[in-house]
Amino acid sequence: MHISSLNWKQVESYLEKDDRCVLPIGSTEQHAYLSLSTDSILAERISIEAAEPLEIPVFPVVHYGITPLFMDYPGTVSLQPSTLNLLMKDIIDSIAHHGFRHILLVNGHGGNIPLMDFIAKQYSSSAISIKFHNWWKAEKTWKKVMEIDPVASHASWMENFPWTRLAGVSMPGAQKKMCDLDYLKKLNAKEAREYLGDGNYGGCYQRKDEELFQLWQTAVLETRALLETGW
Repeated sequence: MHISSLNWKQVESYLEKDDRCVLPIGSTEQHAYLSLSTDSILAERISIEAAEPLEIPVFPVVHYGITPLFMDYPGTVSLQPSTLNLLMKDIIDSIAHHGFRHILLVNGHGGNIPLMDFIAKQYSSSAISIKFHNWWKAEKTWKKVMEIDPVASHASWMENFPWTRLAGVSMPGAQKKMCDLDYLKKLNAKEAREYLGDGNYGGCYQRKDEELFQLWQTAVLETRALLETGW
């Protein structure tokens, strides 16, 4: 259940019986023909669907992340690592102040990974238990991606769900050749745009919705399992 559907009294009542919550983290950045909010949309929706049967509250997604490589694509917003670190610490400290002790961070953006690992470690010796979950890279979810089509990456079919598509925007029909990720890491923002073109790293732009729904269900169940066990 999304925290926006609750008032403070309901949260207080919830905390009398449970101390779990979910905090999704995304990004606002280019995703070729998909929404600039793709990472945020996916992280928040997976969080809500995973937590709903357990009646665990989900806080609003953090819409901004670390994405300097895409800054030559209009609409992209990139935070400094120090900014995101302080923002996440303030949010987590606020959540913990009210009594939440088991917090699942559901991340939808690769550029956030190093800092999110660092943030989780900051609380490793505290009374707060934090799990960090990259939903698309999780074992069962990534296995399903490989089963459907191993040529998949940023802004390709694996992020193209009905809820990340834009009305009136058509997808290219051809499969794009996968970029050289090691080479890409050496580029600045201007060079990255010249190299990537539309922003897709490689792969088909869209596959059948039946396949996407299989992938989605796998991701939701894998995320839910983290909420249920292993704290």
